[in-house]
This record gives sequence, structure tokens and C-alpha cells, in this order.
Amino acid sequence: QVHLVESGGGSVQAGGSLRLSCSVSGYTVYGIIVMGWFRQAPGKEREGVARITSSGGTYYVDSVKGRFTISQDNTKNTVYLQMNSLKPEDTAMYYCAARNRRVSEPLNPNDYSYWGQGTQVTVSS
Repeated sequence: QVHLVESGGGSVQAGGSLRLSCSVSGYTVYGIIVMGWFRQAPGKEREGVARITSSGGTYYVDSVKGRFTISQDNTKNTVYLQMNSLKPEDTAMYYCAARNRRVSEPLNPNDYSYWGQGTQVTVSS
């Protein structure tokens, strides 16, 4: 079974930075090819933030381009989300997710089969 564990969330003021980590197990056994970060604010739908392929290709939603960076360390089986210039609207529960099939949409939550438990990010103004 693929097991994902997020860490690194917290509370920061607007303009601050946080780095989220997602530790992954079972990556190769289950043929994971894409890792993604999603977020969900209270009362809102879960939305994709960024994804990275096994070959290192990245994709970001427009709202985080230039501020967030997704990366991976294959030696540590860890995926990161560096978040800079944080805004209050970035406040949400952030989830790490994985998928093992090729699809056309980069960040449709329904395409991701494996999920972590989430880590809370709160940005105050």
C-alpha cells in the first residue's frame, strides 16, 4: 500500500514562507508516476496546487505560480512544496497525493488514488 505522510504546516504572517514535506512509501511497488499537492479551505472544494512527475516535470495552478515550488528527493522518497510570499487566501488544509496512471488533466483530485492525512497552513494578514 502507498503511504503518504505530510509535515511542515503551521501559522505564518502574510509574506512569510513554509515548506511542506510528504514522505512516501510504496512508491515504486505501486508504480507511482505523479505526486501532487492539493488544498482545501473550509466550505470550499479541494483544489490542486502543483504536481511533479517521476521525470521531474512540474505544473502549477495560476494562483501559486512564481510563489510555490514543488520538488522531489528520490533518495529520500520525499516530495516538497516550498511556499513563499504566502497570502491569507492560501490558508487551507494541504494534502499530498499520488497517482499511478496517465491522465489528461494534471490536477484533478479524482485521478489521484492515494492521499495523506493533511497538514494545516494558516496565513494571517
